[in-house]
Amino acid sequence: MGTEDRGDLKLLAVALLAAVLLLGLLVLFLLPAAAPVAASLNEGLGLRDAAPWGFGVTLALFLVLAVAAGDGLIGELQFMLGSFFSFFLILTLLIAWVY
Repeated sequence: MGTEDRGDLKLLAVALLAAVLLLGLLVLFLLPAAAPVAASLNEGLGLRDAAPWGFGVTLALFLVLAVAAGDGLIGELQFMLGSFFSFFLILTLLIAWVY
């Protein structure tokens, strides 16, 4: 192994350590914040309560997909709107059915 390979391995080790530490901190701080959410899901959800959850999940996923696609937010708007509403309907029904 050359010195260049060892430098790459050290960089990989530091990146993995940073990722594990970040994940640990996220779990440490976000796990207690998830308790009220878990408590609200214990009673069960109807369609009225599942709609905001379905909307939030759909909106977050479509924003991630639009950013990943580059010009997807403007260039493919007609397809995104149709799929948004169908995805929202499916997610809302699934959330109400499961919970």
